[in-house]
Amino acid sequence: MEMDKRIHLELRNRTPSDVKELVLDNCRSNEGKIEGLTDEFEELEFLSTINVGLTSVANLPKLNKLKKVNSEEGLCLHGCPNLTHLNLSGNKIKDLSTIEPLKKLENLKSLDLFNCEVTNLNDYRENVFKLLPQLTYLDGYDRDDKEAPDSDAEGYVEGLDDEEEDEDGGWWREGWG
Repeated sequence: MEMDKRIHLELRNRTPSDVKELVLDNCRSNEGKIEGLTDEFEELEFLSTINVGLTSVANLPKLNKLKKVNSEEGLCLHGCPNLTHLNLSGNKIKDLSTIEPLKKLENLKSLDLFNCEVTNLNDYRENVFKLLPQLTYLDGYDRDDKEAPDSDAEGYVEGLDDEEEDEDGGWWREGWG
């Protein structure tokens, strides 16, 4: 399906300003560009463009509230100052200079680079944390190799039976997270 048609379907009779999450995975993009996404998506917080084949983000509008992006392609995200989570797993990122532009994303807290060649470099984690001091988590772990809380919570909740008490004395229902 073409990207602009998918965006139209994803609206589901809503206005673009009502959309907080947009999943465009596996869409076709003409000439490798984003199509149909406008600055009217002012409330957009999550964008996924996996397996789209983007080669340019020249058409990416300014999305101030965008906080999380999943993409196999590298994206120029200078118009997304509030981005906190970025998943670039599976990209052709070979060296640290490729991710240097992420320094400008002051609110970036979590970066995933799974299945990128850069992860094979000596002292990869140490150097990424040095390059991007604003990061709290790289590939799901902090500087001290402690797993991100979201990952811990998900694993813990999955192990609970319906309505078991958690470690803090609170109650969880299966599927809550």
